[in-house]
Amino acid sequence: MQSRHYRVWPKGLPHVLEPLDASLFQNLENTARVHPDRPAIVYYGRAITYAALLDAVRKLAGFLSARAGVGDDDRVVLYLQNSPQFIIGYYAILAANAVVVPVNPMCRAAELDYIAKDAGARVAIAGTENLDQAAVLCQSGRMDHVIAARYGDYVDPDNDLPLPDVINAAVPSGIGIQSLTMWKDALDADYPAPAHRRKPRDWAVIPYSSGSTGKPKGCLHSHATTNAVVQAYTAWIEMPAGSAVLSTLPFFHVTGMQNSMNAPILSGATIVLMTRWDRDAAAVLIQRYRVALWRSITASAIDFFSNPGLERFDISSLTSIGGGGAQMPEAVALKIKALTGLDYVEAYGLTETMAPTHMNPPDAPRPQCLGIPIFGVESRILDTETGDELGPGDVGEIVTAGPQIFLGYWGNPAATEETFIELDGKQFLRTGDIGYYDKDGYFYCVDRLKRMINAAGFKVWPAEVEAMLYDHPAIREACVVAAKDARRGETVKAVIVLKDGAVRPTDRELGDWCREKMAAYKVPRIFDFVQSLPRTGMGKIRWKDL
Repeated sequence: MQSRHYRVWPKGLPHVLEPLDASLFQNLENTARVHPDRPAIVYYGRAITYAALLDAVRKLAGFLSARAGVGDDDRVVLYLQNSPQFIIGYYAILAANAVVVPVNPMCRAAELDYIAKDAGARVAIAGTENLDQAAVLCQSGRMDHVIAARYGDYVDPDNDLPLPDVINAAVPSGIGIQSLTMWKDALDADYPAPAHRRKPRDWAVIPYSSGSTGKPKGCLHSHATTNAVVQAYTAWIEMPAGSAVLSTLPFFHVTGMQNSMNAPILSGATIVLMTRWDRDAAAVLIQRYRVALWRSITASAIDFFSNPGLERFDISSLTSIGGGGAQMPEAVALKIKALTGLDYVEAYGLTETMAPTHMNPPDAPRPQCLGIPIFGVESRILDTETGDELGPGDVGEIVTAGPQIFLGYWGNPAATEETFIELDGKQFLRTGDIGYYDKDGYFYCVDRLKRMINAAGFKVWPAEVEAMLYDHPAIREACVVAAKDARRGETVKAVIVLKDGAVRPTDRELGDWCREKMAAYKVPRIFDFVQSLPRTGMGKIRWKDL
């Protein structure tokens, strides 16, 4: 195992952590027992204590078990924005000995249907703003039961912050869901929670990550693989009990789920929660609740620190800021340092690793760097042609082994086998990312082996978008590629060949059509119409040329 990165290892920390002998739900139970009256969540003016959070979790777990028929290892879809209901729903599913399937709330019915079908989920918890999408699954017989959550139920009536439109979304009339239960009714039913039987090795979460084929794949994680990252966050980034964490990263995504929800709950911190990003509201929350830690996507950090009115707010409570998903431009990182005295600490991970395998040392971070392998993680660089191991400075594919590596792709053993490689008797995950490490063990990413577009931290897989574009009546061929974008890092570009005789749609018309079919972050921002696409001698589209 390489140890060169131990030279810059955070002072006082062990190289390997003793695994938690607990489930994720037991983390919450333990914290609520020690700190029952401490605020677990602050949501638009309303504080929810750890005791109240645990009580709501147990009540919802009882409803899931007694009324929705959820049992051991059943998969339950969590289709919510960042909200108290997401946190309660997540831990209630786990308390009921079931498995969380988090779904991006921007996904539309077709995308939701694919994930629900693939995971075999029969029950969903959905926000009222998305009930029309969930209804499609019920009408097709995919779903047996839906619990509807209205986020505004947890907002303080005296809240003075601007509220996103989705907060008070009403249940659409004639929604057509027979087995629909409103959130309040589910908790008021007050069914006792089932006995919790989960062990660290048991299934916990199946977040979905697309593959190079364009079909989303479920990444099966246990309580142990998930807790490995939760532990790592709380140890690597000082998160004292009682400190406040600003949670703006989406919880359906593994980084937000782990860093901004699960880690604060393990450590007994307070989650200062936002449903939608708003830079002025974020500044108010930092000042009002003396927020110490904030992890964000790069685009949010750039937006926050470019706010011309930022000087009106006291953000001096911040002790740690950082993120990942896209590299932080050096000029912005220097501005953040000048304003706060803090380094923007970057990290690297995958859905398959339940967030980071690499983080920059807090006291020795480097800009536009993935960081160093964290607790118990071993990473190597392999030649993409020969598979030979390479040395410092040599560019190849990053492969990783560690306690947070997933169990495999749900229901897809062939894809699981393809993504692992054995080295010296140990299983390594092939990340598909091309990079190198330097003499001190810091890793850097330079390219991607797979055709993934990284749009402000959201992964967009071209083949998936192309498949949807082919449904347009005017499109004969489409090739989706990345384009540089000053704000998002990369954005989605579609190069299109029209059918003979078809009238060219305007960019706006095509964009509106796409928004009906796919999540907003997948919608191409650039449309380029051409007569033909470049091809290889075998007839394959040369997407790299575009």
